[in-house]
Amino acid sequence: MKQFGYLVVSYLLLLSCNSSKITSSWKAENAEPKKYKKVLVLGLIKDNDRSLREKMEAQVSDNLKQHGFNAVCACDEFDPKVFENLTENEAIEKLRNSDIDGVLTIVLLDKTRERYYVPGRIMYTPYFIYRNHFWGYYSTMYGRIYSPGYYEERTKYFWESNFYDINSSQLLFSAQTRSFDPSSKESLSRGYGNLIVNDIIKKDILIQTSITKEKYNEENNQ
Repeated sequence: MKQFGYLVVSYLLLLSCNSSKITSSWKAENAEPKKYKKVLVLGLIKDNDRSLREKMEAQVSDNLKQHGFNAVCACDEFDPKVFENLTENEAIEKLRNSDIDGVLTIVLLDKTRERYYVPGRIMYTPYFIYRNHFWGYYSTMYGRIYSPGYYEERTKYFWESNFYDINSSQLLFSAQTRSFDPSSKESLSRGYGNLIVNDIIKKDILIQTSITKEKYNEENNQ
Protein backbone atom coordinates (compact mmCIF):
# COMPACT_ATOMS: atom_id res chain seq x y z
CA MET A 1 0.00 0.00 0.00
CA LYS A 2 2.80 2.41 0.88
CA GLN A 3 4.61 1.62 -2.34
CA PHE A 4 1.45 2.38 -4.30
CA GLY A 5 1.14 5.70 -2.48
CA TYR A 6 4.71 6.62 -3.35
CA LEU A 7 4.05 5.83 -7.01
CA VAL A 8 0.95 8.05 -7.05
CA VAL A 9 2.82 10.95 -5.44
CA SER A 10 5.73 10.54 -7.87
CA TYR A 11 3.33 10.53 -10.81
CA LEU A 12 1.59 13.69 -9.60
CA LEU A 13 4.93 15.44 -9.09
CA LEU A 14 5.95 14.47 -12.61
CA LEU A 15 2.75 15.96 -14.01
CA SER A 16 3.24 19.16 -12.06
CA CYS A 17 6.68 19.71 -13.60
CA ASN A 18 5.13 20.51 -16.96
CA SER A 19 1.54 21.66 -17.14
CA SER A 20 1.75 22.44 -20.88
CA LYS A 21 0.78 20.24 -23.80
CA ILE A 22 0.93 20.83 -27.55
CA THR A 23 -2.56 20.33 -28.98
CA SER A 24 -1.67 20.89 -32.66
CA SER A 25 1.50 21.47 -34.64
CA TRP A 26 2.17 22.32 -38.29
CA LYS A 27 5.11 22.77 -40.65
CA ALA A 28 5.02 24.32 -44.13
CA GLU A 29 5.46 21.73 -46.87
CA ASN A 30 8.21 23.73 -48.59
CA ALA A 31 10.09 24.52 -45.36
CA GLU A 32 13.75 23.54 -45.55
CA PRO A 33 16.15 23.64 -42.58
CA LYS A 34 18.00 26.93 -42.57
CA LYS A 35 20.65 28.70 -40.54
CA TYR A 36 19.40 32.03 -39.23
CA LYS A 37 21.66 34.87 -38.16
CA LYS A 38 19.40 35.89 -35.28
CA VAL A 39 15.98 34.70 -34.17
CA LEU A 40 13.78 37.11 -32.21
CA VAL A 41 11.41 35.62 -29.62
CA LEU A 42 8.46 38.01 -29.46
CA GLY A 43 5.56 37.72 -27.01
CA LEU A 44 2.10 39.15 -27.55
CA ILE A 45 0.52 39.20 -24.10
CA LYS A 46 -1.61 41.88 -22.43
CA ASP A 47 0.18 44.58 -20.46
CA ASN A 48 -1.21 43.35 -17.12
CA ASP A 49 0.75 40.12 -17.72
CA ARG A 50 3.96 41.89 -18.73
CA SER A 51 6.12 39.93 -16.30
CA LEU A 52 4.76 36.69 -17.79
CA ARG A 53 5.57 37.90 -21.32
CA GLU A 54 9.14 38.69 -20.32
CA LYS A 55 9.61 35.32 -18.63
CA MET A 56 8.21 33.47 -21.64
CA GLU A 57 10.40 35.39 -24.09
CA ALA A 58 13.52 34.96 -21.99
CA GLN A 59 12.93 31.25 -21.36
CA VAL A 60 12.20 30.33 -25.00
CA SER A 61 15.17 32.32 -26.28
CA ASP A 62 17.34 30.65 -23.64
CA ASN A 63 16.09 27.22 -24.72
CA LEU A 64 16.97 28.04 -28.31
CA LYS A 65 20.48 29.13 -27.31
CA GLN A 66 20.98 25.96 -25.29
CA HIS A 67 20.40 23.98 -28.50
CA GLY A 68 22.82 26.05 -30.54
CA PHE A 69 20.59 28.68 -32.15
CA ASN A 70 21.35 32.38 -32.07
CA ALA A 71 18.26 33.82 -30.37
CA VAL A 72 17.34 36.97 -28.47
CA CYS A 73 14.23 37.93 -26.55
CA ALA A 74 12.27 41.05 -27.45
CA CYS A 75 12.39 42.10 -23.79
CA ASP A 76 16.16 42.64 -24.17
CA GLU A 77 16.23 43.82 -27.77
CA PHE A 78 13.37 46.33 -28.03
CA ASP A 79 10.98 48.48 -26.04
CA PRO A 80 7.57 46.86 -25.34
CA LYS A 81 5.74 49.13 -27.82
CA VAL A 82 8.46 49.20 -30.46
CA PHE A 83 6.24 47.96 -33.32
CA GLU A 84 3.15 49.94 -32.38
CA ASN A 85 1.85 52.20 -35.20
CA LEU A 86 4.54 50.98 -37.62
CA THR A 87 3.79 49.83 -41.14
CA GLU A 88 4.84 46.34 -42.23
CA ASN A 89 7.80 47.72 -44.20
CA GLU A 90 8.94 49.82 -41.23
CA ALA A 91 8.73 46.87 -38.85
CA ILE A 92 10.64 44.58 -41.24
CA GLU A 93 13.30 47.23 -41.73
CA LYS A 94 13.73 47.60 -37.97
CA LEU A 95 14.20 43.84 -37.63
CA ARG A 96 16.71 43.69 -40.47
CA ASN A 97 18.69 46.59 -38.98
CA SER A 98 19.17 44.39 -35.90
CA ASP A 99 20.28 41.41 -38.07
CA ILE A 100 17.07 39.56 -37.23
CA ASP A 101 15.98 37.23 -40.03
CA GLY A 102 13.63 34.94 -38.10
CA VAL A 103 10.84 35.63 -35.58
CA LEU A 104 9.22 33.18 -33.19
CA THR A 105 6.03 34.61 -31.69
CA ILE A 106 4.41 33.62 -28.39
CA VAL A 107 0.76 34.67 -28.33
CA LEU A 108 -1.57 34.20 -25.37
CA LEU A 109 -4.83 33.49 -27.20
CA ASP A 110 -6.94 33.07 -24.10
CA LYS A 111 -6.68 32.83 -20.32
CA THR A 112 -9.61 31.46 -18.36
CA ARG A 113 -10.26 30.84 -14.68
CA GLU A 114 -12.78 28.37 -13.32
CA ARG A 115 -13.93 27.44 -9.84
CA TYR A 116 -14.56 23.84 -8.87
CA TYR A 117 -15.80 22.12 -5.74
CA VAL A 118 -13.54 19.78 -3.77
CA PRO A 119 -15.38 17.37 -1.42
CA GLY A 120 -14.24 17.34 2.19
CA ARG A 121 -13.26 13.65 2.05
CA ILE A 122 -12.26 12.04 -1.21
CA MET A 123 -9.86 9.31 -0.09
CA TYR A 124 -11.27 5.80 -0.31
CA THR A 125 -10.91 3.58 2.78
CA PRO A 126 -11.11 -0.16 2.02
CA TYR A 127 -14.00 -1.92 3.73
CA PHE A 128 -11.78 -4.50 5.42
CA ILE A 129 -10.46 -1.80 7.76
CA TYR A 130 -13.77 -1.14 9.49
CA ARG A 131 -16.44 -3.57 8.24
CA ASN A 132 -16.41 -5.75 11.40
CA HIS A 133 -17.00 -2.82 13.76
CA PHE A 134 -20.12 -0.69 13.75
CA TRP A 135 -18.44 2.36 15.20
CA GLY A 136 -15.48 2.12 12.85
CA TYR A 137 -17.85 2.02 9.91
CA TYR A 138 -20.17 4.73 11.21
CA SER A 139 -17.45 7.21 12.19
CA THR A 140 -15.60 6.74 8.92
CA MET A 141 -18.69 7.23 6.79
CA TYR A 142 -19.93 10.12 8.94
CA GLY A 143 -16.69 12.00 8.37
CA ARG A 144 -16.86 11.30 4.67
CA ILE A 145 -20.46 12.43 4.29
CA TYR A 146 -20.47 15.49 6.54
CA SER A 147 -16.95 16.91 6.16
CA PRO A 148 -17.31 20.34 4.54
CA GLY A 149 -15.89 20.78 1.08
CA TYR A 150 -14.34 23.88 -0.40
CA TYR A 151 -13.84 25.69 -3.69
CA GLU A 152 -10.59 26.05 -5.58
CA GLU A 153 -9.69 28.05 -8.66
CA ARG A 154 -7.64 26.83 -11.59
CA THR A 155 -6.32 28.68 -14.62
CA LYS A 156 -6.03 27.55 -18.24
CA TYR A 157 -3.78 29.23 -20.81
CA PHE A 158 -4.16 28.78 -24.56
CA TRP A 159 -1.08 29.66 -26.61
CA GLU A 160 0.01 29.89 -30.22
CA SER A 161 3.60 30.12 -31.47
CA ASN A 162 4.50 30.87 -35.09
CA PHE A 163 7.91 30.99 -36.74
CA TYR A 164 8.35 33.44 -39.63
CA ASP A 165 11.18 33.78 -42.11
CA ILE A 166 11.63 37.56 -42.36
CA ASN A 167 13.31 37.57 -45.78
CA SER A 168 10.47 35.63 -47.43
CA SER A 169 7.72 36.78 -45.01
CA GLN A 170 6.65 33.14 -44.91
CA LEU A 171 5.11 31.21 -42.02
CA LEU A 172 7.16 28.02 -41.60
CA PHE A 173 5.93 26.61 -38.30
CA SER A 174 2.90 26.93 -36.04
CA ALA A 175 1.91 25.21 -32.80
CA GLN A 176 -0.98 25.62 -30.40
CA THR A 177 -0.50 24.72 -26.76
CA ARG A 178 -2.64 24.42 -23.65
CA SER A 179 -1.23 25.06 -20.17
CA PHE A 180 -3.25 23.88 -17.19
CA ASP A 181 -2.97 25.45 -13.74
CA PRO A 182 0.85 25.97 -13.61
CA SER A 183 2.37 26.28 -10.16
CA SER A 184 4.24 29.49 -11.08
CA LYS A 185 5.20 31.72 -14.01
CA GLU A 186 8.65 30.14 -13.91
CA SER A 187 7.31 26.59 -14.28
CA LEU A 188 4.91 27.74 -17.00
CA SER A 189 7.64 29.39 -19.08
CA ARG A 190 10.07 26.52 -18.49
CA GLY A 191 7.60 23.86 -19.58
CA TYR A 192 6.42 25.87 -22.57
CA GLY A 193 9.94 26.66 -23.73
CA ASN A 194 10.97 23.01 -23.67
CA LEU A 195 7.88 21.92 -25.61
CA ILE A 196 8.08 24.52 -28.38
CA VAL A 197 11.84 24.36 -28.95
CA ASN A 198 11.85 20.54 -28.97
CA ASP A 199 9.02 20.56 -31.51
CA ILE A 200 10.88 23.04 -33.73
CA ILE A 201 13.95 20.81 -33.58
CA LYS A 202 11.87 17.71 -34.32
CA LYS A 203 10.37 19.39 -37.39
CA ASP A 204 13.84 20.41 -38.62
CA ILE A 205 13.11 24.11 -39.08
CA LEU A 206 16.44 25.59 -37.92
CA ILE A 207 20.08 24.61 -38.46
CA GLN A 208 22.15 24.72 -35.31
CA THR A 209 25.16 26.98 -35.00
CA SER A 210 27.82 25.13 -33.02
CA ILE A 211 29.71 28.36 -32.25
CA THR A 212 26.62 29.79 -30.58
CA LYS A 213 26.13 26.64 -28.53
CA GLU A 214 29.75 26.62 -27.43
CA LYS A 215 29.50 30.30 -26.50
CA TYR A 216 26.34 29.65 -24.48
CA ASN A 217 27.98 26.79 -22.57
CA GLU A 218 31.08 28.90 -21.92
CA GLU A 219 29.05 31.86 -20.60
CA ASN A 220 26.89 29.70 -18.33
CA ASN A 221 29.75 27.64 -16.90
CA GLN A 222 31.65 30.63 -15.61
